[in-house]
Amino acid sequence: MSRHGRVLVAMSGGVDSSVAAVMLREEGYDVIGITMKTWDYTSSGGRGGKEVGCCSLESMNDARSVALKFDFTHFIVDIREEFGDWVIDRFTKEYLAGRTPNPCVLCNTHIKWAALIRRADQLECDLIATGHYARMRRDRRTDRMVLMRGLDSTKDQSYALWGLPQQHLDRSRFPLGDFTKAEIRREAGEMGLSRVATKPDSYEICFVPDNDYRRFIRDRTSDLDNRHKGGALVLRDGTVVGTHDGYPFYTIGQRRGLGIATGRPMYVTAIDPVSNTVTIGPRDELLQQALIARGINLIAVEDLEDERKAEAKIRYKDEGAACLVRQAGEELIVSFFEPRHAITPGQSVVVYDGDDVLGGGWIHRVGTPAELAPAMLSV
Repeated sequence: MSRHGRVLVAMSGGVDSSVAAVMLREEGYDVIGITMKTWDYTSSGGRGGKEVGCCSLESMNDARSVALKFDFTHFIVDIREEFGDWVIDRFTKEYLAGRTPNPCVLCNTHIKWAALIRRADQLECDLIATGHYARMRRDRRTDRMVLMRGLDSTKDQSYALWGLPQQHLDRSRFPLGDFTKAEIRREAGEMGLSRVATKPDSYEICFVPDNDYRRFIRDRTSDLDNRHKGGALVLRDGTVVGTHDGYPFYTIGQRRGLGIATGRPMYVTAIDPVSNTVTIGPRDELLQQALIARGINLIAVEDLEDERKAEAKIRYKDEGAACLVRQAGEELIVSFFEPRHAITPGQSVVVYDGDDVLGGGWIHRVGTPAELAPAMLSV
């Protein structure tokens, strides 16, 4: 009989989830490991090379070998249909809408946790756990589960978890949150997990193994080049300086691959899918001070209707910056004290109070406070 109950652990075959599962096993939990097959290498269209990532046969075998070594049950479940509908289709649609998507947040919010909770219920597991570098606590004053940054600031993954609702956080555990990555690799070696201890981290989008999102979108969208290639490449004042390969192939802040020479570095500053126009300009034209986010989820607080000081991250590797944040209905209004470079529609903004995640949302509009004033003044 387990001392702590039964926990379902998501196992990718990597070092983090493997150590998380063994840690919980050694703490006295009844551990069940689960590896989710989310996509198919052949259907992703990767050009040659070796199948890699959490859905490869090698990774699944690595996860299973850890379970066998430490004597706990392991399952593989096929969620390719769910994943494709929610994540891959939206990934493509966001680029076609002129935005830059964040598939990891979509996956965590709508697929991984929902799939884990569903399987946990079927297997009579009280909790689910992952190898994310994040921490959590219950606020006794509000009785809310509060997501927190991981101790290792270089590996903190709280940014990718902002979309998790309270009912999912309440059943989640992050065993690695109080450790550094170096400590986890050492722990894996001491556990005898030599095969996974030295596995490199993966930074590519899992379903685009060759890391070529342009090729991926072309493969999934018929006649894309003929429909969008040759649109205008313009300056902020509307001056046409060239043509582009198709607006879905550009992202805010992009410098390389513009195909023109202006005598100074130029960056993508705006994308208009309706007119098939890509605007470029010098780096200082990437500076923006305010944003509006939609599809918000609040974690540490029930609402943010009273404006407050906070810190906001506008991308995963962003160090964060001081801001004022306020909720206006179903939107978050974030105004930075200093302008930020390349605030990108489609990406997530995550708002923090120290280490606590107040909440987050999808960046919808970007501009100066004056440009966004009507929305910022609304109730």
